Amino acid sequence: MSAVDVFNALPAQRLREQLLACLAAPAWGAAIAAKRPFPDRAAIVAEADAAARALTWDEVLQGLSAHPRIGERAAGASREAAWSRAEQSAAARSADDTTKAALVEANRAYEERFGHVFLIFASGRSQAEILAAARERLDHDEATERAIVADELRKIAGLRLERVLDAL
Repeated sequence: MSAVDVFNALPAQRLREQLLACLAAPAWGAAIAAKRPFPDRAAIVAEADAAARALTWDEVLQGLSAHPRIGERAAGASREAAWSRAEQSAAARSADDTTKAALVEANRAYEERFGHVFLIFASGRSQAEILAAARERLDHDEATERAIVADELRKIAGLRLERVLDAL
């Protein structure tokens, strides 16, 4: 049985749990689940991408609520926490104490400015790159930053969905 067949056959509650681990916005998972059965993996990924692009700002904020500050280790034994730790691990290894301290300050300034955690697709990025992006994004207006946050959340959800599919 292929991963797509397994995905299509998952009981609704199990699918919901799998999708919430990818993105803690129930509307995203519901949109994907409503389109089952999918003919292939590409169709699942495309629907997930479209569903993420359709999220309202309130739904994006729901998704953000499950993300730790960049540079902080996600607590807990959940799949989502483990993914977060893995996504940030390379960046954490590449940072010196000065960069780590600057990132803490950038997180604080960002949260004061925008009212939510700084979110970035961290996979493959160093902490210096992440810090530079955080500082740059502090200059954005609210609308610009919301669009970037929604897109970063979409990319993270897509990566995590790929991991779910790989594990089926």
